[in-house]
Amino acid sequence: MRFEATEIAGLRALRLARFEDARGSFTRLYCRDTFAAEGLADTFVQASLSVTRRALTLRGMHFQRPPHEEVKLVRCVRGRIFDVVADLRRDSPSYLRWQGFELSPESDVALYIPEGCAHGFLTLVDDCEVLYQMSTNYAAEASGGVRFDDPALGIAWPQGPVMVAEKDLRWPAIR
Repeated sequence: MRFEATEIAGLRALRLARFEDARGSFTRLYCRDTFAAEGLADTFVQASLSVTRRALTLRGMHFQRPPHEEVKLVRCVRGRIFDVVADLRRDSPSYLRWQGFELSPESDVALYIPEGCAHGFLTLVDDCEVLYQMSTNYAAEASGGVRFDDPALGIAWPQGPVMVAEKDLRWPAIR
């Protein structure tokens, strides 16, 4: 597993090493010691699986408010998505910047998303599954978000979504 810096402070793209033989393949998704050696959060207390049936469905942009901020480790395990991270940390050198990644099982890329960043994705094909590991338990009262089309972020989605949850359409603008 190789950790690559990105345009967002603290966001890392993990290039996973796939080992293949006649039986199939093996890929390590997480190792506490490796994460600790990189100075990253190394304990995840919750894991969730998002299943999305239709292509061009948008989920996001979500985050947890203090004191329940969370680090997320995200990997697409089925299908193909355009995954976006936006920096909402006012004291960050990358404040209000976003970065997008195409994730799929074949890409062998996972994202380590630091606290204070909003996260969302657009499915590019039908039947997508996204695996999340979080450093903090979900707290409904701390759930937050920003609009996927907020002009303050200016996210350039590869296509417009055809499906967005009502709650995601109601998130406030940043400014």
